[in-house]
Amino acid sequence: MTWTPPETHELAVDDRIVQYCLYGDPGGVPVVSLHGTPGTRWERPDVVAAINDVGLRVLLAGRPGYGSTRRPGRSVADIAYDVRALADAEGWTQFAVTGFSGGAPHALACAALLPDRVTHCSTVASIGPLDELDLDWAEDARQGEDHLRRNLARRGAELLASLGADDNGRHQRLHASLVDGLDGWIDDYLAFLRPWGFDLTAIKAPVSVWYGSHDDNSSIDHTEWLLAHIPGATAHEYPGGHDPSDATQRAIFEEFRPQPRAR
Repeated sequence: MTWTPPETHELAVDDRIVQYCLYGDPGGVPVVSLHGTPGTRWERPDVVAAINDVGLRVLLAGRPGYGSTRRPGRSVADIAYDVRALADAEGWTQFAVTGFSGGAPHALACAALLPDRVTHCSTVASIGPLDELDLDWAEDARQGEDHLRRNLARRGAELLASLGADDNGRHQRLHASLVDGLDGWIDDYLAFLRPWGFDLTAIKAPVSVWYGSHDDNSSIDHTEWLLAHIPGATAHEYPGGHDPSDATQRAIFEEFRPQPRAR
């Protein structure tokens, strides 16, 4: 069956346009999801099924440069401004927030900077601050935007060329992430090299730190740093590498359901 992209919505935020998609039950638990690096507002079909099964209403926005208007020089902290505007537009007074990979620090920014609105934060395969930690690709980013753009354009083209027949929209979603979203990919990397721009100790909401047992893209050093610096954060190891399985994704979503009150 041919995969059809979900409807894209647009919101004017100052002089920019933010593009986003909505998934799940309109009356479900509100959740803001922040995609990886690179990433797209188009969610995978298996994740959409989990959203529907758990009973969530998920808003997934493209960060600046990923379909949404680019914002050169943005910091990780800047995402909270857009998320607040999106939540206001949907009428959400409070909401949970989750972020995968490069989206995870952005989820933490929302939890820290919108403490009266974020009810729960889950990071999945998160990196830590690269001004204190390191990853292999960070050296490319340190060479500047021109160098980084050349390298990422080549990597993106190689990955797209390696894809075969379309499978549940994978090619289309990767195209949105790697080609349409090249500016976003670059700006994410540059933002990760700088201080994130917020205080982790300001987070009031419960934080779950999910990490893969054999994840080469987000090492245990990064996970340990997050657990040491986020007050009260809880660790959740899942089997495998960077991407969580379908069962793990559902477990992550289950945390957002309101817990029954003890009698």
